[in-house]
Amino acid sequence: MQNLTLPTYADVVAAARRIAGHAHRTPVITSRTVDAEFGAQVFFKCENLQRMGAFKFRGAYNALSQFDAQQRRAGVVAFSSGNHAQAIALSAQLLGIPATIIMPHDAPAAKIAATRGYGGNVVLYDRYTQDREQIGRELAEQQGMTLIPPYDHAHVIAGQGTAAMELFEEVGQLDAFFVCLGGGGLLAGSALATRALSPACKLYGVEPEAGNDGQQSFRSGQIVHIDTPKTIADGAQTQHLGNLTFPIIRRDVDDVLTVSDAQLVERMGFAASRLKLVIEPTGCLGFAAALQMKEQLRGKRVGILISGGNVDMPRFCELLGGQAR
Repeated sequence: MQNLTLPTYADVVAAARRIAGHAHRTPVITSRTVDAEFGAQVFFKCENLQRMGAFKFRGAYNALSQFDAQQRRAGVVAFSSGNHAQAIALSAQLLGIPATIIMPHDAPAAKIAATRGYGGNVVLYDRYTQDREQIGRELAEQQGMTLIPPYDHAHVIAGQGTAAMELFEEVGQLDAFFVCLGGGGLLAGSALATRALSPACKLYGVEPEAGNDGQQSFRSGQIVHIDTPKTIADGAQTQHLGNLTFPIIRRDVDDVLTVSDAQLVERMGFAASRLKLVIEPTGCLGFAAALQMKEQLRGKRVGILISGGNVDMPRFCELLGGQAR
């Protein structure tokens, strides 16, 4: 791990130039109701309103736009539970690159349909019995494609960091910032931007309780591997942090927190009814964690990164209906 070249904030700045005019500069919203609930100023960076519905477009486009002519001809292969899949498929379509995407058969139907709609060739696998990384490596070797993983890639990390960079550019320095954590691409990229633009800000990664490999890794000082967690936060059903994301997170993040699925559903319902935002379960991780820390946040300036809004509507209604009962 010592020999790895980690991305820097300069890479985030370069990524911002590369994706300008292709990725949306997503809105930052506030809510008097939320401010009153927290006793703080709360700023939501709404990546659920990004192209294809999630922050993942930033890293995918940044990575694919740097392909050389041979890589563009041979194509890209990626593995993802949904948002990276859609991001790679859309970026590849825009850049004229063939794309093969390995997705779990139980991924949200909307995410599979959207990935195919963007022109991606979808290969399904069983996330509980098969190794998506091995499938991806084998396809890349057999067909000469370039493998772009969902988080452990310098160009992906740098691209994801542009969301936090935009937030700080718009609202200035923050006291606390909550970012969802799966494999760590978004959190690592956000950490690079945070330490450059708001160095005193407390930065928190947030995972589902059932999948706290990042928290275990952060506190033990080494990457911890877990079985695929069973959680409604499908974007955070990762089994381990990456060799690039982990050292950045260890160095630049203040703590890794966890929340329950029930807390995610409660915040999804609140966001829909009071903020008029459709947010997928993973996208509510930071919001739920901030709520459970609200006493410590009183009087502070707080950032929350809403990572995505790609959730099947029947599933969304089922989750919120269950909450109502």
